[in-house]
Amino acid sequence: MLVKDKQFYKSFLLLCLPIVLQNVIALSVNLADNIMLGSYSEAALSGATAVNQIQFIYQNILMGIGDSMVILASQYWGKRDTAAMKKIASVAMRAGLIVMVVLFAVMSLFPARVMGLFTSDAAIISEGVNYVSIIRFTYPFFCVSTLLLAALRSTEVVGIAFATSLSALVVNCCINWCLIFGNLGFPEMGVRGAAIGTLISRIVEMTLILLFIGLKEKNLGLKLRDFLRLDRQMVRDYFRVGSPIIFLQCLWGVNNALQTVILGHMTSSAISANSMASNLFQIVKTVAVGAASTANVIIGKTIGQGDMKRVREYSKTLQILFLGIGVCCSILLFGLTEPVLSLYSLSDESRELARTFLHILCVVMLGMSYQMPVNSGIIKGGGDTKYVMKVDLTSIWGIVVPLSFIMAFVVKASPVVVVWCLNLDQLFKCVPAFIKVNYGHWVKKLTR
Repeated sequence: MLVKDKQFYKSFLLLCLPIVLQNVIALSVNLADNIMLGSYSEAALSGATAVNQIQFIYQNILMGIGDSMVILASQYWGKRDTAAMKKIASVAMRAGLIVMVVLFAVMSLFPARVMGLFTSDAAIISEGVNYVSIIRFTYPFFCVSTLLLAALRSTEVVGIAFATSLSALVVNCCINWCLIFGNLGFPEMGVRGAAIGTLISRIVEMTLILLFIGLKEKNLGLKLRDFLRLDRQMVRDYFRVGSPIIFLQCLWGVNNALQTVILGHMTSSAISANSMASNLFQIVKTVAVGAASTANVIIGKTIGQGDMKRVREYSKTLQILFLGIGVCCSILLFGLTEPVLSLYSLSDESRELARTFLHILCVVMLGMSYQMPVNSGIIKGGGDTKYVMKVDLTSIWGIVVPLSFIMAFVVKASPVVVVWCLNLDQLFKCVPAFIKVNYGHWVKKLTR
């Protein structure tokens, strides 16, 4: 039975829309780098793209840490237990900072070796090393911002994420325009100018979030001292719930980076085409990501309130919404293909490959917009985090990655065939997602 209460749909939109806009703008910071660098030089674009694959892995790990916080904290939010929520936020922030320190050390000590994983082209490696020498300093600011926004999201406060990300995008674009090309009398710095723009924008973003929490946020009342305390019991609870999610997000980030590795070792055109196509796909995909994040909060909060009948009604209604989102996103991606392609200075071969990749991703979008919000939104938000981990481990590492490597390096298939192989899981995972959410047991109460 579908939900007839208009307030449910209003709540969904009020939560989902700011999350989507924030994710679009956050990704647009990297896209702005890519578009401007793409018109500057193809080597600069490819170097920044390879470094941003590392950023994507880092971002996915932080998302896993943040999502774990939201899943556990949203059930406490349903009970209005803010003291427990502060303890959860403290555990998550410490976990994120540990990851940040490790990544910063690796990218400081071995930048060329890391770049060598993605491409053997010396020019691309050189540009990537120049980019990472500055971009690594964004890691601490991005960590703090991401996890503070996740803490706010667990209390249904999402508007600040959009405002801060928009500010970061404006700052990044303005500095990029000045420093990449040497406009307005500034030095022409190329890829290093793009990195400086991103760094300053991340600092601005974190500063605005801290000001909001210090001056306006009332639901949690977070203070610095809340992050200096550590509750051992909550640490155990957090990692019991969150370990599968963090592990899965890490593997998902690695899986996306492997796409660059596989395509980057095929042709130089493939890596440029994949850079353009994947960036546009990631932006349109944020609608499904926002829907999943919204489902996390709605389902978790309702379980915390103890209304299990309403949980089931919400899950059925959300599935219909996800299908509609998939159709709309697929049409949007197709419509944006030619306008966005015109912004890039690509070779004819790269342009044609990018166009084909995007047409493939239009089909992929249909399946992904259903299965990802169901698996990562409803089921994971319901507390069954191990199921989602098992499905992705089997599909990605048991099928997709081995098949893609075989097609790329043994069969020597074309990049188009390889891109199909890399994205097949987004289609066939729809079947177990539908069965589990409608006929399986996935509702688990996580609070004490």
